[in-house]
Amino acid sequence: MLNQISRRRLVAGLPVAALGTAACVPSAQQVPVPTAQPSGQMQSQAQVTSNTKAAALRSTLNTLLQEHVYLAASATNAALGGREAEFKAAADALDANSVDLSKAIGSVYGAEAERTFLTLWRSHINMFVDYTVGVATGDPAKQDKAVNDLLGYTQSFGSFINSATGLPKDTVAELVKTHVLTLKEVVDAQAAKDPGKAYTALRKAADHMKMVADPLAEAIVKKFPEKFS
Repeated sequence: MLNQISRRRLVAGLPVAALGTAACVPSAQQVPVPTAQPSGQMQSQAQVTSNTKAAALRSTLNTLLQEHVYLAASATNAALGGREAEFKAAADALDANSVDLSKAIGSVYGAEAERTFLTLWRSHINMFVDYTVGVATGDPAKQDKAVNDLLGYTQSFGSFINSATGLPKDTVAELVKTHVLTLKEVVDAQAAKDPGKAYTALRKAADHMKMVADPLAEAIVKKFPEKFS
């Protein structure tokens, strides 16, 4: 969770010279998430299945996880640019997205799982706060610690998803590791003021989230077929 302490710690750690820096990555509202449009027979099948509960879960997880990437990138870019008001707004939206993700999990697994997921998910956002501070202040030790913490987080998250869905822990951990590394590429490009690389990295990071959302949705449906019939 990007709480008030984390926000103050991040913005306070940024160099004054960063104030007024032009944005490398726009806000989530400015970057539409492209969706593939089925055609022919595929379109007919999509029309048949699009209203099922299983399809709704898959769509919800894909939307929320991609939104997570765009909002995280907006928050880090505003922070690196020293734009505190913009950072606060993006951070608030990012946390609202985290709550929505937890509610999606809770709708299937219950309130306890919802709380556990939210705490775990917010923790990796705080780790990205630490990494961004390290980048902004030119502190390699802080960057390295944050990256190591994020890599450790992939194991914890893998264990949680394994216990909830039966998906292999190592597979989940590897998918989340890719999420961590692709989002790190975005932050690094933002800090380097390289908009071309930042946009490319952002698209890559957002596109990867379907690799997390799709197997997660499928595993949940298989475990609770009665809830999605």
